[in-house]
Amino acid sequence: MIIKKRPAWSLPHSQVTPESVFLNRRRFMTGALAATAALALPGYGAAGSLPVPGEMLKYKKMPDWSTDEGLTPYEDATSYNNFYEFGTDKGDPKRYASALKTAPWTVTVEGECSKGGEYALEDILKPHDYQERIYRLRCVEAWSMVVPWIGVPLADLLTQFEPTPRARYVYFETLFEPEQMRGQRSAFSTIDWPYREGLRMDEAMNELSFMAVGLYGKTLPNQNGGPMRLVVPWKYGFKSIKSIVKIRFQETRPKTTWELIAPSEYGFYANVNPEVDHPRWSQKRERRLPSGLFSVNWMDTQKFNGYGDQVAQLYRGMDLKRFF
Repeated sequence: MIIKKRPAWSLPHSQVTPESVFLNRRRFMTGALAATAALALPGYGAAGSLPVPGEMLKYKKMPDWSTDEGLTPYEDATSYNNFYEFGTDKGDPKRYASALKTAPWTVTVEGECSKGGEYALEDILKPHDYQERIYRLRCVEAWSMVVPWIGVPLADLLTQFEPTPRARYVYFETLFEPEQMRGQRSAFSTIDWPYREGLRMDEAMNELSFMAVGLYGKTLPNQNGGPMRLVVPWKYGFKSIKSIVKIRFQETRPKTTWELIAPSEYGFYANVNPEVDHPRWSQKRERRLPSGLFSVNWMDTQKFNGYGDQVAQLYRGMDLKRFF
């Protein structure tokens, strides 16, 4: 689908990019031009296929959905991650996730839908053309990134399973494979594996919700949730579940992992909201990566992470301090 005009939720050209970030952006674009030329060569991943890790993807690069805000450098975006299946340190996912085997990859679809079953990931992706979407990513820990994701609108992916009118929520589950995911076999983990997340159906069908299979033009690295992860840019990052192996449509609201661990700290909705602090830190500001020890790149946090025009109506009449 070609977008004829710039959507309101795209990041505005008026945002000023620091020189250092601009130079990084310029280097990235130079590499992207080379990658675009490479897409004409045989062996590169076509839309709907499942290329090997690190391979270039073919996708619709829609300029109206791009941004002048500086991208987080690839190295930062792929080496500073929360993925507790591989450890609690930010560097653990990159250090250990290479052990994860992502092909073949099967996704189980079940619950209130007409076309449930076990699907090979490439069969789920086959009907869709990939898009690039550049979104802010805001972690509940008060740091943030700007990432160019490659994938498909979540609504398009879910519609192919024909959810019934009884489907009011959609549940997602991460792979449970302790032999490959060292954090899952840790005796000190407080998480009841596998990792679980969920959305209301109207949230899942919103135009912003996205299922990513790549970033920076390449297939999704394991440490970032390969081969397939959710991206819900108006919510804190822990809602964007990684390495998905199960999708369930259900009538009742699912219990989610962080809600089960600490319900007073991590609610089901987890909308970015500077007006509601975490019990142990403020949410009014965020540290945009890259950010150094002596030059911390602080900025004010925006409600719904700046995407309020597209999602605020989903929560009309709700007390967002109670339903956090």
